[in-house]
Amino acid sequence: MKTILIVVISLVSLLGLLIGVAALIGSRLQIAHVATRSILVHRPSDDVYKLVRDVGKSPTWRSDVKSVDLLGEPNGKLNYREHGSQGDVTYELSDDVPGQRTVTRIVDQDLGYSGTWTTVLTREADGTRVRITENGEVSNVMFRFMSRYIFGHTSTIDTYLTSLSKHFGETAQIED
Repeated sequence: MKTILIVVISLVSLLGLLIGVAALIGSRLQIAHVATRSILVHRPSDDVYKLVRDVGKSPTWRSDVKSVDLLGEPNGKLNYREHGSQGDVTYELSDDVPGQRTVTRIVDQDLGYSGTWTTVLTREADGTRVRITENGEVSNVMFRFMSRYIFGHTSTIDTYLTSLSKHFGETAQIED
């Protein structure tokens, strides 16, 4: 019984030390980051734009979104809440240039992260280049550590682009 207690206390202490080290490292990382990824989709830019702009239908093609609530247009900008694998997040479509660009901004203030995604559609000879640039801030030191060293700043972008490509019957060739 004494041996089990020593093992349990040791494991709890080790876990606490690991969490403390991760928090310390996270606190020394920059809060802001920029991450950019792109794919080439062999479709006209208007087709790609129609799909990405219709956020209400995202659950039909995005693997990480379960449902979307459209919240109206306060201040003339579409607001919507995604329910997905990363929890519930409210967004604002802060810029929309049909066929060319959208900018979405996280509205929620209590997530431990915030920022924007700028999606730019550029016509190329073989289709449309879809480039997403994330301008993010991670205020929570543990999230900062995990986003830098465990899942990476581009994991959500990669999931999105992979789902987009798959929707069009293609395999994503993700580029920086």
